[in-house]
Amino acid sequence: MKQLTLAVLAAAALAGAYPAAAQTVLKFSHTDQQAGGRQAAATLFATKVEELTQGRYKVQVFCCSQLGSDPKNIEQLALGGIDFTVSGTGSYAPHIPTLNLTALPYLVESYAQGWKLYDESKWLKAQFDKAPAKGFRFLATWEAGFRSITTKDPLNTPADAKGKKLRTFPNEMMRWTLEAMGFNVQIMPLPEVYLAIQQGAVSGQENPVDTIYSNKFYEVAPYVTLTNHVYSPIPLTISEKTWQKLSPADQKAISQAALIAQKFSREFIAGNDAAQLKEMAAKGAKVNARPDLAAFRTAVQPVYAKAREKYGADVDAFLKDADAVRKSVK
Repeated sequence: MKQLTLAVLAAAALAGAYPAAAQTVLKFSHTDQQAGGRQAAATLFATKVEELTQGRYKVQVFCCSQLGSDPKNIEQLALGGIDFTVSGTGSYAPHIPTLNLTALPYLVESYAQGWKLYDESKWLKAQFDKAPAKGFRFLATWEAGFRSITTKDPLNTPADAKGKKLRTFPNEMMRWTLEAMGFNVQIMPLPEVYLAIQQGAVSGQENPVDTIYSNKFYEVAPYVTLTNHVYSPIPLTISEKTWQKLSPADQKAISQAALIAQKFSREFIAGNDAAQLKEMAAKGAKVNARPDLAAFRTAVQPVYAKAREKYGADVDAFLKDADAVRKSVK
């Protein structure tokens, strides 16, 4: 009987009917829409995590602010309520204040420069290294793109911004930059923005092209002005509580999956800007690809001095890294 039982079990195993090992489900929450690059990268990441951990871990992706806003997601990440999130670098600033400086205006001028800055800046690495003590850990830097502005009326120079209400996310440096341009800044969660513009509560908003496209902000604020005022990548983070539960092999696997998705994210966003702008224009958007950037750059100069008053030597340390990148990558 014992031999028969062993034979049946062996046959079942060979047939793939052996009970599978318990699979751990990890929650990944973000605020982008299903059509956005963030969701595409998250989906790839989930596939790679399951593949590289031989099915021990399954990542369940919750898009579209289902589990909360960006600040809420990061809060929950630190508490261990969710396992992953991906958000603008400046969104992590409530936990690591110096990361406000990543939203300084006009740090880099191209994707290649931005990637090199985030991959090689010693100052930035030192800030990211503070994260585990705050309850989360940076895994990779995914891409969102350069931030531009959509408004109900034409925007060619800072003079056109004067007195207009513009929505942005809660970040001190971003607020200073937009106020320096002349806007009255309004903070609100991303899911509320479309309706707020439609109803006239704000005149427009600012975001990378992919976010403008996936949220269809151009439908209610048709003037899309490519100010490119802030380079806005979106670091992927994991809860430190989750990280510490992983075996070294699974930590390595998840880190590898994060970098695979990073490469995809960067190529996806950098390669899609032109096509998305073309599609928006075909649907009625009025794309201003040549605003007076010199005037915008001049308008935001006071932001650097203001940042130095609050953050001291950190400002010039980061600006030094950015300057070196701009000189080395044309």
